[in-house]
Amino acid sequence: MDIRSLVDVANGTASREIFVDDSLYKQEMEQIFNRAWLFVGHESQVPNPDDFYVSRMGEDSVILTRDRQGKIHVLLNSCRHRGMKLCRHDQGNTRIFSCPYHAWGYSTDGNLVERPGELVGVPGYTKYYHGQLDKKEWGLVPVAQMVNYRGTIWATWDPKAAPFEDYLGGMGLWLNSALDHRDGREGGSTILVGVQKWRTDTNWKFAATNFVGDAAHGISHKSVNLVGLNPSGGIGRRDERPSGHAAFGWPDLGHGGLGFLPRPEEDFPRPTIFHRYPETSAYFAECAAEHLKRRAGGTHYQGKGTIFPNMSFHEDQPRTIIVHHPISPTQTEFWRYYLVDADAPDSVKDTLRHYFMTYSGPGGMTEQDDLENWASATKASSGAAARRYPYNYQQGLGFSEPCEQLPGAVWCGETVTEQNQLIWLKRWAEFMEGRDWDQLMHRVPVPGDVPFPLKADSLAETGA
Repeated sequence: MDIRSLVDVANGTASREIFVDDSLYKQEMEQIFNRAWLFVGHESQVPNPDDFYVSRMGEDSVILTRDRQGKIHVLLNSCRHRGMKLCRHDQGNTRIFSCPYHAWGYSTDGNLVERPGELVGVPGYTKYYHGQLDKKEWGLVPVAQMVNYRGTIWATWDPKAAPFEDYLGGMGLWLNSALDHRDGREGGSTILVGVQKWRTDTNWKFAATNFVGDAAHGISHKSVNLVGLNPSGGIGRRDERPSGHAAFGWPDLGHGGLGFLPRPEEDFPRPTIFHRYPETSAYFAECAAEHLKRRAGGTHYQGKGTIFPNMSFHEDQPRTIIVHHPISPTQTEFWRYYLVDADAPDSVKDTLRHYFMTYSGPGGMTEQDDLENWASATKASSGAAARRYPYNYQQGLGFSEPCEQLPGAVWCGETVTEQNQLIWLKRWAEFMEGRDWDQLMHRVPVPGDVPFPLKADSLAETGA
């Protein structure tokens, strides 16, 4: 299928086929999930030697583990003998990854093996393999690259992938606001309680393009606003925002979200949202004062959104990460992580736990609204007639301009716009075309490539 016929960035449309077609879904697994940088988990999920946590990269199950030397690794959760999943539990602690099928055993202990996941135990090694099986050649498959970014673990199967911080670009300034301690220290977050997981009959891209900056669907959350679910007693995330709040997107990277123009630390509004919970409110007030003291004279960056392809986050209210794992063209498994300061008092963590799970996750009022929207849209787009007609992404088309204060980003001064959805779709098409990394990072031009439409270009075309 011709990718360029499916996503028309210049005219702001995209074919429904990309949300329902099985062959395109299979192509996504190869071209996107086998190459892009993907969120795997958080270091706090494997705090001790021999701890493991089972995660996903596309359709592949992977093991996030910490070896006895304290290093973190990501390995394919599949025995090299017959492919059996080694780790059958979501998390745990083990000295040897032992296959339940034929008992091949793998170790990550650096005192025993040269590389993590090396094969160390084979029943009948002497008698049946005659001592000739090369154990070093049959270890667990490691990811090609892995990074620990402020406590979050990212990995890619592509050894040629661009360095993670280049891949992240200016969006990293926003991600930092979610991962850093509320008092301004770098990192310092931990995963609260565990990970909520559920499946919904929707294509994974609905969630990615929703969290990348869809501010027009507020009507869906009207009931949440009316009941005053938020700890402020108001409508929380949808309270009136200070100036400079808008949609920002990175056309060359595919990331985007809703956030604020960068401003001096001294000018940024401090959190005052937990009025109903005095102890929690006092904690955040103390953190805010320390944050301002620690970073005085610096620049404050705050935003939330989607990091291409399938990781989205909110940096504040609530402070969460959600990963949209593809299961099929019309089914997605969502994993919701909740972040808190690792050294926050237990009473604060408990308050946040109640709030986070009431707002987000499968039992959260806001999440339920979104899930119904995405499932209904997927079902209504699957019919033979419906698939003939494209989706419209023309809101704000041609009104975006470069944002000098956020490197590589564009904006149109509005929160309600579909520029970010188009930016994400543009990136989707670039990966799906099978471009090499020089092309993906826009270091070399691609013949016939259409740049993201900016306001200056639109004015030039009309002669204005």
